[in-house]
Amino acid sequence: MVVAQAAPSPALLRLADRLRRLEEDGLDPRAYAIPADAEAERDPAAWQASLLRASIAVLTDLLHGRVHDLPNRPDLRRDTAALPLSPWLTQLQASPDPATLIDRAALLAPEAAALKRALAAARARVAAGGFPPVPPTPGTDALEPGATDPLRVPALRARLAMTDPLLAANPGAGDTYDEPLVAAARRFQAGEGLEADGRIGRLSFAALNRPAEAAVRQLRVALDMRRAAAPPPAERHIEVNIPFQWFTLSEGNRTLLEMAVIVGKPARATPMLLVRLNAVQFNPQWGVPERNAREDLLPRFRRDPRAMMEKGFRVYSYVDGQRVEVDPTTINWAAINPQRFPYVIRQDAGDINALGRIKFIMPNTEDIYMHDTPDRHLFRRPDRAFSSGCIRLEKPMELLDVVLQGAPGWDRARADRVLASRVTTGLALPRSIPVRLHYATARVEGGQVRLRPDIYGLDEAYARALDAGRSRVANASPVNAGLR
Repeated sequence: MVVAQAAPSPALLRLADRLRRLEEDGLDPRAYAIPADAEAERDPAAWQASLLRASIAVLTDLLHGRVHDLPNRPDLRRDTAALPLSPWLTQLQASPDPATLIDRAALLAPEAAALKRALAAARARVAAGGFPPVPPTPGTDALEPGATDPLRVPALRARLAMTDPLLAANPGAGDTYDEPLVAAARRFQAGEGLEADGRIGRLSFAALNRPAEAAVRQLRVALDMRRAAAPPPAERHIEVNIPFQWFTLSEGNRTLLEMAVIVGKPARATPMLLVRLNAVQFNPQWGVPERNAREDLLPRFRRDPRAMMEKGFRVYSYVDGQRVEVDPTTINWAAINPQRFPYVIRQDAGDINALGRIKFIMPNTEDIYMHDTPDRHLFRRPDRAFSSGCIRLEKPMELLDVVLQGAPGWDRARADRVLASRVTTGLALPRSIPVRLHYATARVEGGQVRLRPDIYGLDEAYARALDAGRSRVANASPVNAGLR
Protein backbone atom coordinates (compact mmCIF):
# COMPACT_ATOMS: atom_id res chain seq x y z
CA MET A 1 0.00 0.00 0.00
CA VAL A 2 1.31 3.43 -0.94
CA VAL A 3 1.19 5.90 1.94
CA ALA A 4 0.39 9.46 0.90
CA GLN A 5 2.91 12.02 2.11
CA ALA A 6 1.69 15.26 3.65
CA ALA A 7 1.84 18.38 1.53
CA PRO A 8 4.11 21.17 2.79
CA SER A 9 2.53 23.58 5.22
CA PRO A 10 1.71 27.18 4.24
CA ALA A 11 4.48 28.29 6.65
CA LEU A 12 7.10 26.31 4.74
CA LEU A 13 5.84 27.65 1.42
CA ARG A 14 6.18 31.17 2.87
CA LEU A 15 9.72 30.33 3.92
CA ALA A 16 10.60 29.15 0.42
CA ASP A 17 9.10 32.31 -1.04
CA ARG A 18 11.09 34.44 1.42
CA LEU A 19 14.34 32.74 0.43
CA ARG A 20 13.62 33.46 -3.22
CA ARG A 21 13.43 37.16 -2.33
CA LEU A 22 16.98 37.33 -0.99
CA GLU A 23 17.83 39.99 -3.56
CA GLU A 24 16.14 42.48 -1.23
CA ASP A 25 18.87 41.58 1.29
CA GLY A 26 21.66 41.94 -1.24
CA LEU A 27 22.17 38.20 -1.68
CA ASP A 28 21.70 36.06 -4.78
CA PRO A 29 19.03 33.38 -4.25
CA ARG A 30 20.69 31.22 -6.90
CA ALA A 31 23.62 30.58 -4.56
CA TYR A 32 21.49 28.59 -2.09
CA ALA A 33 19.85 25.80 -4.14
CA ILE A 34 16.36 26.73 -2.95
CA PRO A 35 14.04 23.90 -4.00
CA ALA A 36 11.14 24.67 -6.31
CA ASP A 37 7.63 24.34 -4.87
CA ALA A 38 6.78 21.82 -7.58
CA GLU A 39 9.25 19.39 -6.01
CA ALA A 40 7.23 19.43 -2.79
CA GLU A 41 4.44 17.52 -4.45
CA ARG A 42 6.74 14.80 -5.82
CA ASP A 43 8.80 14.22 -2.66
CA PRO A 44 7.77 16.36 0.32
CA ALA A 45 10.45 14.93 2.63
CA ALA A 46 13.31 15.62 0.21
CA TRP A 47 11.88 19.06 -0.52
CA GLN A 48 11.73 19.89 3.18
CA ALA A 49 15.30 18.67 3.75
CA SER A 50 16.56 20.81 0.86
CA LEU A 51 14.65 23.78 2.18
CA LEU A 52 16.18 23.33 5.61
CA ARG A 53 19.72 23.15 4.20
CA ALA A 54 19.13 26.28 2.14
CA SER A 55 17.65 28.09 5.15
CA ILE A 56 20.66 27.24 7.32
CA ALA A 57 23.03 28.54 4.65
CA VAL A 58 20.99 31.74 4.24
CA LEU A 59 20.84 32.33 8.00
CA THR A 60 24.59 31.85 8.23
CA ASP A 61 25.24 34.48 5.57
CA LEU A 62 22.63 36.93 6.88
CA LEU A 63 24.10 36.75 10.38
CA HIS A 64 27.83 36.32 9.70
CA GLY A 65 28.20 37.83 6.22
CA ARG A 66 28.93 35.98 3.02
CA VAL A 67 32.37 37.47 2.26
CA HIS A 68 35.07 36.91 4.88
CA ASP A 69 38.50 36.98 3.28
CA LEU A 70 39.59 39.44 0.64
CA PRO A 71 43.20 40.26 -0.26
CA ASN A 72 44.58 43.41 1.35
CA ARG A 73 41.40 44.09 3.33
CA PRO A 74 42.34 43.89 7.03
CA ASP A 75 39.68 46.54 7.64
CA LEU A 76 36.98 43.88 7.12
CA ARG A 77 36.62 42.72 10.71
CA ARG A 78 33.91 40.30 11.83
CA ASP A 79 33.14 38.96 15.29
CA THR A 80 31.09 35.88 14.48
CA ALA A 81 31.72 34.42 17.94
CA ALA A 82 29.57 37.19 19.41
CA LEU A 83 26.65 35.97 17.32
CA PRO A 84 26.50 32.16 17.64
CA LEU A 85 24.40 30.32 15.08
CA SER A 86 23.09 27.56 17.33
CA PRO A 87 20.23 29.53 18.93
CA TRP A 88 19.10 30.73 15.53
CA LEU A 89 19.17 27.23 14.06
CA THR A 90 17.16 25.95 17.00
CA GLN A 91 14.59 28.66 16.44
CA LEU A 92 14.53 27.92 12.72
CA GLN A 93 13.52 24.30 13.32
CA ALA A 94 11.05 25.14 16.09
CA SER A 95 9.38 28.22 14.66
CA PRO A 96 5.79 27.94 13.43
CA ASP A 97 6.63 30.61 10.84
CA PRO A 98 10.37 30.40 9.99
CA ALA A 99 10.13 33.11 7.32
CA THR A 100 9.81 35.67 10.12
CA LEU A 101 13.13 34.44 11.52
CA ILE A 102 14.78 35.14 8.16
CA ASP A 103 13.27 38.65 8.28
CA ARG A 104 14.72 39.23 11.75
CA ALA A 105 18.15 38.02 10.72
CA ALA A 106 18.09 40.25 7.65
CA LEU A 107 17.50 43.33 9.82
CA LEU A 108 19.91 42.45 12.62
CA ALA A 109 22.99 44.23 11.24
CA PRO A 110 23.40 47.92 12.14
CA GLU A 111 21.63 50.25 9.70
CA ALA A 112 20.27 47.29 7.73
CA ALA A 113 16.75 48.74 7.49
CA ALA A 114 17.93 52.00 5.91
CA LEU A 115 20.30 50.19 3.56
CA LYS A 116 17.56 47.77 2.48
CA ARG A 117 15.21 50.66 1.69
CA ALA A 118 17.90 52.31 -0.38
CA LEU A 119 18.67 49.01 -2.12
CA ALA A 120 15.00 48.52 -3.00
CA ALA A 121 14.86 52.02 -4.47
CA ALA A 122 18.08 51.45 -6.43
CA ARG A 123 16.86 48.14 -7.80
CA ALA A 124 13.58 49.75 -8.83
CA ARG A 125 15.52 52.45 -10.64
CA VAL A 126 17.53 49.84 -12.54
CA ALA A 127 14.33 47.96 -13.43
CA ALA A 128 12.85 51.19 -14.76
CA GLY A 129 15.77 51.68 -17.13
CA GLY A 130 18.26 53.62 -15.01
CA PHE A 131 19.00 57.30 -15.41
CA PRO A 132 18.92 59.33 -18.62
CA PRO A 133 22.43 60.45 -19.64
CA VAL A 134 23.56 64.03 -19.20
CA PRO A 135 26.09 64.90 -21.92
CA PRO A 136 29.27 66.27 -20.32
CA THR A 137 30.50 69.76 -20.98
CA PRO A 138 33.02 69.92 -23.83
CA GLY A 139 36.58 70.56 -22.70
CA THR A 140 36.95 71.88 -19.18
CA ASP A 141 34.10 74.41 -19.21
CA ALA A 142 31.40 73.90 -16.56
CA LEU A 143 27.71 74.44 -17.16
CA GLU A 144 27.16 77.72 -15.35
CA PRO A 145 23.94 78.97 -13.71
CA GLY A 146 21.99 81.15 -16.14
CA ALA A 147 23.55 79.55 -19.22
CA THR A 148 21.45 78.50 -22.20
CA ASP A 149 22.21 75.08 -23.63
CA PRO A 150 19.63 73.21 -25.73
CA LEU A 151 21.44 69.87 -25.28
CA ARG A 152 22.60 69.72 -21.68
CA VAL A 153 19.98 71.75 -19.81
CA PRO A 154 16.96 69.60 -20.82
CA ALA A 155 18.99 66.45 -20.10
CA LEU A 156 20.00 67.81 -16.69
CA ARG A 157 16.40 68.73 -15.93
CA ALA A 158 15.18 65.23 -16.84
CA ARG A 159 17.92 63.56 -14.79
CA LEU A 160 17.43 65.59 -11.62
CA ALA A 161 13.63 65.36 -11.77
CA MET A 162 13.99 61.60 -11.32
CA THR A 163 15.57 61.94 -7.87
CA ASP A 164 14.53 65.40 -6.63
CA PRO A 165 10.88 65.57 -5.48
CA LEU A 166 10.84 69.39 -5.42
CA LEU A 167 11.98 69.61 -9.02
CA ALA A 168 9.72 66.73 -10.07
CA ALA A 169 6.71 68.62 -8.70
CA ASN A 170 7.56 71.65 -10.83
CA PRO A 171 10.19 70.65 -13.40
CA GLY A 172 9.89 73.70 -15.62
CA ALA A 173 11.00 73.64 -19.23
CA GLY A 174 13.28 75.32 -21.70
CA ASP A 175 16.98 75.49 -22.46
CA THR A 176 18.00 77.95 -19.73
CA TYR A 177 19.77 76.75 -16.62
CA ASP A 178 17.31 78.64 -14.43
CA GLU A 179 17.19 79.08 -10.68
CA PRO A 180 14.83 76.16 -9.82
CA LEU A 181 17.10 73.82 -11.78
CA VAL A 182 20.21 75.33 -10.19
CA ALA A 183 18.66 74.79 -6.73
CA ALA A 184 18.02 71.14 -7.60
CA ALA A 185 21.60 70.79 -8.83
CA ARG A 186 22.87 72.23 -5.56
CA ARG A 187 20.81 69.72 -3.60
CA PHE A 188 22.20 66.92 -5.73
CA GLN A 189 25.78 68.12 -5.25
CA ALA A 190 25.34 68.40 -1.50
CA GLY A 191 24.02 64.84 -1.35
CA GLU A 192 26.99 63.62 -3.34
CA GLY A 193 29.51 65.40 -1.14
CA LEU A 194 30.41 67.83 -3.93
CA GLU A 195 30.76 71.58 -3.69
CA ALA A 196 27.14 72.76 -3.83
CA ASP A 197 27.70 75.76 -6.09
CA GLY A 198 25.40 74.80 -8.96
CA ARG A 199 28.27 74.70 -11.44
CA ILE A 200 28.13 71.41 -13.32
CA GLY A 201 31.72 70.42 -14.03
CA ARG A 202 33.67 67.19 -14.36
CA LEU A 203 32.86 65.74 -10.94
CA SER A 204 29.18 66.67 -11.09
CA PHE A 205 28.79 65.21 -14.58
CA ALA A 206 30.47 62.01 -13.40
CA ALA A 207 28.08 61.74 -10.45
CA LEU A 208 25.04 62.47 -12.63
CA ASN A 209 26.08 59.76 -15.09
CA ARG A 210 27.00 57.09 -12.56
CA PRO A 211 25.07 53.95 -13.59
CA ALA A 212 22.13 53.02 -11.40
CA GLU A 213 23.60 49.51 -11.19
CA ALA A 214 26.63 50.91 -9.34
CA ALA A 215 24.43 51.97 -6.42
CA VAL A 216 22.89 48.49 -6.28
CA ARG A 217 26.34 46.90 -6.00
CA GLN A 218 27.51 49.39 -3.39
CA LEU A 219 24.43 48.86 -1.23
CA ARG A 220 24.71 45.07 -1.46
CA VAL A 221 28.32 45.35 -0.33
CA ALA A 222 27.40 47.75 2.47
CA LEU A 223 24.79 45.32 3.81
CA ASP A 224 27.16 42.36 3.80
CA MET A 225 30.01 44.33 5.36
CA ARG A 226 27.87 45.21 8.37
CA ARG A 227 26.90 41.63 9.18
CA ALA A 228 28.65 40.49 12.37
CA ALA A 229 30.97 43.48 12.01
CA ALA A 230 33.33 43.71 14.97
CA PRO A 231 32.58 46.70 17.20
CA PRO A 232 35.18 49.45 17.43
CA PRO A 233 37.61 49.31 20.35
CA ALA A 234 36.32 50.65 23.64
CA GLU A 235 39.60 52.54 24.04
CA ARG A 236 40.39 55.76 22.26
CA HIS A 237 40.72 54.99 18.55
CA ILE A 238 40.94 56.56 15.10
CA GLU A 239 38.94 55.62 12.01
CA VAL A 240 39.68 57.03 8.56
CA ASN A 241 37.00 56.36 5.97
CA ILE A 242 38.83 56.47 2.65
CA PRO A 243 35.92 56.98 0.17
CA PHE A 244 34.38 59.69 2.38
CA GLN A 245 37.85 61.11 3.06
CA TRP A 246 36.95 61.63 6.69
CA PHE A 247 38.79 61.19 10.01
CA THR A 248 37.08 60.38 13.32
CA LEU A 249 38.72 60.06 16.74
CA SER A 250 36.42 58.42 19.27
CA GLU A 251 36.45 57.04 22.78
CA GLY A 252 33.59 54.73 23.70
CA ASN A 253 30.48 56.38 22.25
CA ARG A 254 32.00 59.88 22.27
CA THR A 255 33.43 61.56 19.19
CA LEU A 256 36.44 63.61 20.29
CA LEU A 257 37.60 64.97 16.92
CA GLU A 258 36.50 64.93 13.29
CA MET A 259 38.13 66.39 10.21
CA ALA A 260 38.48 66.18 6.47
CA VAL A 261 41.49 64.32 5.14
CA ILE A 262 43.28 63.92 1.82
CA VAL A 263 43.81 60.31 0.76
CA GLY A 264 45.67 58.51 -2.00
CA LYS A 265 44.73 59.02 -5.61
CA PRO A 266 43.49 55.87 -7.40
CA ALA A 267 46.89 55.35 -9.02
CA ARG A 268 48.50 55.39 -5.54
CA ALA A 269 45.72 54.09 -3.37
CA THR A 270 45.93 54.39 0.39
CA PRO A 271 46.13 50.81 1.70
CA MET A 272 43.61 49.54 4.23
CA LEU A 273 45.42 49.12 7.54
CA LEU A 274 44.97 48.21 11.18
CA VAL A 275 47.88 49.90 12.97
CA ARG A 276 48.68 51.94 16.07
CA LEU A 277 49.77 55.56 16.24
CA ASN A 278 52.73 55.50 18.62
CA ALA A 279 54.93 58.54 17.90
CA VAL A 280 54.96 62.12 16.68
CA GLN A 281 57.70 63.88 14.74
CA PHE A 282 57.95 67.66 14.84
CA ASN A 283 59.43 69.53 11.88
CA PRO A 284 59.83 66.37 9.80
CA GLN A 285 62.10 66.14 6.82
CA TRP A 286 60.66 64.38 3.81
CA GLY A 287 62.62 61.48 2.42
CA VAL A 288 61.02 61.37 -1.01
CA PRO A 289 60.06 57.82 -2.11
CA GLU A 290 61.58 56.83 -5.43
CA ARG A 291 58.21 56.68 -7.18
CA ASN A 292 57.35 60.21 -6.07
CA ALA A 293 60.78 61.40 -7.12
CA ARG A 294 60.62 60.05 -10.67
CA GLU A 295 56.91 60.60 -11.34
CA ASP A 296 56.18 63.82 -9.45
CA LEU A 297 59.42 65.69 -8.83
CA LEU A 298 61.44 64.89 -11.95
CA PRO A 299 59.13 66.98 -14.20
CA ARG A 300 59.41 69.86 -11.74
CA PHE A 301 63.21 69.63 -11.63
CA ARG A 302 63.23 69.67 -15.42
CA ARG A 303 61.18 72.87 -15.45
CA ASP A 304 63.06 74.81 -12.78
CA PRO A 305 65.71 73.15 -10.58
CA ARG A 306 66.48 76.40 -8.79
CA ALA A 307 62.86 76.78 -7.71
CA MET A 308 63.03 73.27 -6.27
CA MET A 309 66.11 74.24 -4.30
CA GLU A 310 64.22 77.22 -2.91
CA LYS A 311 61.50 74.85 -1.75
CA GLY A 312 64.05 72.99 0.35
CA PHE A 313 64.67 70.00 -1.91
CA ARG A 314 68.14 68.47 -1.78
CA VAL A 315 69.55 65.98 -4.26
CA TYR A 316 72.03 63.26 -3.31
CA SER A 317 74.08 60.77 -5.27
CA TYR A 318 76.24 57.89 -4.11
CA VAL A 319 79.95 57.98 -4.90
CA ASP A 320 82.09 55.05 -3.74
CA GLY A 321 79.33 54.09 -1.33
CA GLN A 322 79.17 57.56 0.20
CA ARG A 323 76.14 59.82 -0.11
CA VAL A 324 77.14 63.14 -1.66
CA GLU A 325 74.91 66.18 -2.13
CA VAL A 326 74.64 67.41 -5.73
CA ASP A 327 73.73 70.90 -6.93
CA PRO A 328 70.42 70.40 -8.85
CA THR A 329 71.34 73.18 -11.31
CA THR A 330 74.35 71.15 -12.52
CA ILE A 331 72.25 68.11 -13.51
CA ASN A 332 70.94 67.56 -17.02
CA TRP A 333 67.45 66.61 -15.85
CA ALA A 334 66.17 66.15 -19.41
CA ALA A 335 68.55 63.22 -19.83
CA ILE A 336 67.40 61.40 -16.67
CA ASN A 337 65.60 58.13 -17.35
CA PRO A 338 62.61 57.96 -14.99
CA GLN A 339 62.80 54.17 -14.96
CA ARG A 340 66.35 54.28 -13.55
CA PHE A 341 66.22 57.33 -11.33
CA PRO A 342 69.77 57.71 -9.97
CA TYR A 343 69.27 60.20 -7.13
CA VAL A 344 67.93 60.37 -3.59
CA ILE A 345 65.85 63.44 -2.80
CA ARG A 346 65.04 64.96 0.57
CA GLN A 347 63.12 68.06 1.51
CA ASP A 348 64.23 70.12 4.50
CA ALA A 349 61.89 70.73 7.40
CA GLY A 350 59.98 73.98 7.17
CA ASP A 351 56.67 75.64 6.52
CA ILE A 352 56.62 74.53 2.87
CA ASN A 353 57.72 70.96 3.53
CA ALA A 354 55.25 68.52 1.95
CA LEU A 355 54.66 66.93 5.37
CA GLY A 356 53.97 70.25 7.03
CA ARG A 357 55.06 70.71 10.60
CA ILE A 358 53.93 67.41 12.16
CA LYS A 359 54.08 63.76 11.20
CA PHE A 360 52.05 61.14 13.09
CA ILE A 361 53.83 57.80 12.94
CA MET A 362 51.98 54.48 12.86
CA PRO A 363 54.50 51.76 11.93
CA ASN A 364 53.52 49.57 8.97
CA THR A 365 55.16 47.86 6.02
CA GLU A 366 53.53 50.28 3.54
CA ASP A 367 55.29 53.36 5.01
CA ILE A 368 51.94 55.12 5.45
CA TYR A 369 51.56 57.87 8.02
CA MET A 370 49.35 60.88 8.78
CA HIS A 371 50.73 64.38 8.48
CA ASP A 372 50.21 68.11 8.24
CA THR A 373 50.35 69.88 4.88
CA PRO A 374 51.13 73.44 3.80
CA ASP A 375 48.38 73.27 1.17
CA ARG A 376 45.49 74.09 3.50
CA HIS A 377 43.21 75.26 0.67
CA LEU A 378 42.93 71.71 -0.65
CA PHE A 379 40.61 70.71 2.19
CA ARG A 380 37.91 72.91 0.68
CA ARG A 381 37.79 70.62 -2.33
CA PRO A 382 35.00 68.02 -2.32
CA ASP A 383 37.19 65.40 -3.99
CA ARG A 384 40.28 64.91 -1.86
CA ALA A 385 41.80 61.72 -3.28
CA PHE A 386 45.06 63.07 -4.66
CA SER A 387 47.87 62.21 -2.24
CA SER A 388 50.53 59.58 -2.89
CA GLY A 389 48.97 57.28 -0.31
CA CYS A 390 49.57 58.94 3.05
CA ILE A 391 46.84 60.79 4.96
CA ARG A 392 46.97 64.59 5.06
CA LEU A 393 45.12 66.09 8.03
CA GLU A 394 42.93 69.17 8.08
CA LYS A 395 43.41 69.67 11.84
CA PRO A 396 46.82 68.32 12.80
CA MET A 397 47.24 70.58 15.82
CA GLU A 398 43.92 69.45 17.30
CA LEU A 399 45.05 65.83 16.89
CA LEU A 400 48.36 66.73 18.51
CA ASP A 401 46.51 68.11 21.55
CA VAL A 402 44.78 64.76 21.99
CA VAL A 403 47.80 62.50 21.51
CA LEU A 404 49.93 64.60 23.90
CA GLN A 405 47.52 63.88 26.75
CA GLY A 406 49.40 61.83 29.30
CA ALA A 407 52.84 62.56 27.82
CA PRO A 408 54.93 63.72 30.81
CA GLY A 409 56.17 67.31 30.43
CA TRP A 410 54.34 67.91 27.16
CA ASP A 411 51.57 70.35 26.35
CA ARG A 412 50.67 72.64 23.47
CA ALA A 413 53.03 75.38 24.71
CA ARG A 414 56.04 73.08 24.64
CA ALA A 415 54.99 71.68 21.27
CA ASP A 416 54.77 75.22 19.89
CA ARG A 417 58.30 75.95 21.10
CA VAL A 418 59.64 72.79 19.45
CA LEU A 419 57.87 73.64 16.20
CA ALA A 420 59.25 77.17 16.30
CA SER A 421 62.79 75.81 16.69
CA ARG A 422 62.60 74.19 13.19
CA VAL A 423 64.59 71.27 14.64
CA THR A 424 63.41 67.78 13.73
CA THR A 425 62.32 66.20 17.03
CA GLY A 426 60.61 62.88 17.80
CA LEU A 427 58.32 61.93 20.66
CA ALA A 428 57.23 58.39 21.56
CA LEU A 429 53.70 58.45 22.93
CA PRO A 430 53.04 56.89 26.33
CA ARG A 431 49.73 55.50 25.08
CA SER A 432 49.45 54.32 21.48
CA ILE A 433 46.14 54.74 19.65
CA PRO A 434 44.63 52.09 17.35
CA VAL A 435 44.08 53.37 13.81
CA ARG A 436 41.86 51.77 11.19
CA LEU A 437 42.04 52.89 7.58
CA HIS A 438 38.88 51.44 6.12
CA TYR A 439 36.80 51.50 2.97
CA ALA A 440 33.05 52.06 3.17
CA THR A 441 31.25 53.88 0.35
CA ALA A 442 27.86 53.89 2.10
CA ARG A 443 27.04 55.84 5.24
CA VAL A 444 23.69 56.28 7.00
CA GLU A 445 22.94 59.73 8.40
CA GLY A 446 19.57 60.55 9.89
CA GLY A 447 18.07 57.44 8.36
CA GLN A 448 19.23 58.44 4.88
CA VAL A 449 21.94 56.62 2.96
CA ARG A 450 24.78 58.58 1.41
CA LEU A 451 27.02 56.99 -1.20
CA ARG A 452 30.48 57.98 -2.36
CA PRO A 453 32.24 56.80 -5.53
CA ASP A 454 34.08 53.49 -5.39
CA ILE A 455 37.37 55.28 -6.08
CA TYR A 456 39.63 52.23 -5.74
CA GLY A 457 37.22 49.62 -7.13
CA LEU A 458 37.19 47.75 -3.81
CA ASP A 459 33.40 47.54 -3.75
CA GLU A 460 33.51 45.96 -7.21
CA ALA A 461 35.98 43.36 -5.93
CA TYR A 462 33.78 42.70 -2.89
CA ALA A 463 30.69 42.37 -5.10
CA ARG A 464 32.48 39.78 -7.24
CA ALA A 465 33.29 37.78 -4.12
CA LEU A 466 29.69 38.18 -2.98
CA ASP A 467 28.51 36.65 -6.24
CA ALA A 468 31.11 33.90 -6.41
CA GLY A 469 29.45 30.83 -7.89
CA ARG A 470 30.02 28.43 -5.02
CA SER A 471 26.90 27.26 -3.24
CA ARG A 472 26.65 27.71 0.50
CA VAL A 473 24.43 24.66 0.93
CA ALA A 474 27.35 22.22 0.82
CA ASN A 475 28.85 24.01 3.82
CA ALA A 476 25.66 24.12 5.85
CA SER A 477 25.76 22.36 9.23
CA PRO A 478 24.23 18.89 9.23
CA VAL A 479 20.81 18.69 10.80
CA ASN A 480 18.96 15.86 12.41
CA ALA A 481 15.53 17.40 12.51
CA GLY A 482 13.19 18.89 10.02
CA LEU A 483 11.24 22.09 9.80
CA ARG A 484 7.85 22.29 11.39
